[in-house]
Amino acid sequence: MKPIGLFYGSTYGMTEKVAEKIKQAFDKQQVDLYNVKDTGVKDLAKYDNLIFGTSAWGIGEMQDDWERFIINIEGFDFSGKKLALFGLGDQKEYPESFVDGLGTLYCRLPDKSVVVGEWPSKDYSYYFSLADKDGKFVGLVIDEHNQPEKSGTRIKQWVAQLKKEFM
Repeated sequence: MKPIGLFYGSTYGMTEKVAEKIKQAFDKQQVDLYNVKDTGVKDLAKYDNLIFGTSAWGIGEMQDDWERFIINIEGFDFSGKKLALFGLGDQKEYPESFVDGLGTLYCRLPDKSVVVGEWPSKDYSYYFSLADKDGKFVGLVIDEHNQPEKSGTRIKQWVAQLKKEFM
């Protein structure tokens, strides 16, 4: 498998920690981490396989650095690329907008046809999520506040799925 570029936005470090766990789950596979506040669109072009990760802020907002970065990828050509998404959220504190940052990121992508790695929504408890499309999330969903004991297993399962989808 070709190298993977993993791009994340993290204010307090939780999304960065999940990004590092995803990198470790790929084992010997080369995964390069990029904090979107310190990188540019030119780095996206280096990879055929991409992963974007964000947390949710307020109601429906992406992490601040993503808000600035997403504008720069509006004209980016995703042809020949595959893109997986992951998001962090709190299903008890924000059940009416659970992982909306992930949903907003997905909605703002210029080419949704390249997105892989959807994730089942059945093991979560929430009222509404912009990241829920037809009963599945548009990417991996992690709730470190309420289900931290499930994060490791979810990451391993999702990475195993991506290894097939990134081929």
